[in-house]
Amino acid sequence: MDSLPEISEVLEASAGARCGLMPGDRIVTVNGVIPRDILEWHRLVDDDEVDLHIVRGRDSMDIQVLREPGEPLGVSISSAVFDRIHTCDNHCEFCFIYQLPKGMRRSLYVKDDDYRLSFLFGNFTTLTRFTESDLERVIDEKLSPLYVSVHSTDPQVRSEMLRNVRGGLSLRWMRLMLEEGIDIRAQIVVCPGVNDGEVLDNTLAGLLECYPQIESIALVPLGLSRFNTESRMRVHSPDEARQVIDIVEKWQSRYASVLGRQPIHLADEFYLVAERSLPQAETYGEYPMLEDGVGLVRSFMDAFSGDGPEVMGRHDGFFASVDVRNPTDYTGAMNPTADTSLRALRPVAVSVAPRPQKTQKPSKPLAIVTGSYGAQMFTRLMEESSLSGVTVVEVVNDHFGGNTAVAGLMTYSDISASLRRFGSDFVYLLPDVCLNGGVFLDGARLDDLQQEFDVEVIPTSGSALRRRIESAQKESADV
Repeated sequence: MDSLPEISEVLEASAGARCGLMPGDRIVTVNGVIPRDILEWHRLVDDDEVDLHIVRGRDSMDIQVLREPGEPLGVSISSAVFDRIHTCDNHCEFCFIYQLPKGMRRSLYVKDDDYRLSFLFGNFTTLTRFTESDLERVIDEKLSPLYVSVHSTDPQVRSEMLRNVRGGLSLRWMRLMLEEGIDIRAQIVVCPGVNDGEVLDNTLAGLLECYPQIESIALVPLGLSRFNTESRMRVHSPDEARQVIDIVEKWQSRYASVLGRQPIHLADEFYLVAERSLPQAETYGEYPMLEDGVGLVRSFMDAFSGDGPEVMGRHDGFFASVDVRNPTDYTGAMNPTADTSLRALRPVAVSVAPRPQKTQKPSKPLAIVTGSYGAQMFTRLMEESSLSGVTVVEVVNDHFGGNTAVAGLMTYSDISASLRRFGSDFVYLLPDVCLNGGVFLDGARLDDLQQEFDVEVIPTSGSALRRRIESAQKESADV
């Protein structure tokens, strides 16, 4: 009974409320069918008459829901998957989950390879656990787009990277889905000396030849923590990053020539490591892979300077926490493995309140708290803008170590250590992307940080940051 889907919310004046459904009720069957996930739940309840068998406390009961035409059911379910999650049976040497330190939230150590979570939340799947039945369902229900980890089109290289013999053949599912009109957003984790150079060249050639319908291809660098135990895994040197950029730019031109569109995009880190200028906004189109760090810096810079629109997205937090609701038609469901997505998500405003106004004295200057990559960007932005008097606080990531330098992986321990070096004479602007419900990755809370420093959480948004700085400057001028 513990695995039954649970009702988390019942809207007032809805069909669900009228028939007596309550938060905490657990669903056993819908019209005699045991639903496997939120997708099947919505399909089964999409009728004016629905028969539910539920468990409430220790009692079980049957409830009939009668809806007027067009009336919402008004019921939210607590999780997206009701049966067993398709866990990942790969053992990738570049997997960041294997590189996490001990003592973090238990949910961070769970790996999934579930196409349903790929559709609902953008989790990546390797398709090594995909079956004929899964293919039939994806096509019949048009579960699109799906996010697929490619890494290499060479069967031997891909099997070796995934440490799974099925990895060499599982991309066949991607071809079948593309042929049936399912959009695929692919990812390649580029590991120096493993799938870069000639292997990367052949991978991009293979994708163009065999999978021309693919919607987008994001290339991201290997993320390496100090807990990595794999001897082959290392960070990109500036020369290696420049080589990756050169290969990608060559194939971007070829894709555009052959397909009339350009689906290949590089994560911002390559340009930062290579010390090369970022592409202009038009290169990214509608930013389809922003969650993977592709175009984040460009969109932020353009929004800050007013040269481009704000690119908004799904959730706050580098890890989409289990408390974050899905924004699609399946609102109310939570991603049971979102803590392990390890993907930077698009910035949106959050409801975390700043410190009480009495601690935010107008006379205190502002300081932007960010990771090492962000520090490069903010230093340049401050130099190029007309804004002055803003300090950039670089938080070196000692908690994870390696090349983890993004703001979304900042922890309380590293942030507090950095702020102590600067002292209490600033109002610190902390990006929401490093928090999930006011909690840092190492388990500490925002309140802990605010006990010692004047910290204000703001949306990870270029325009929001500029407005906050301009507001502070106006306050100072009025004093």
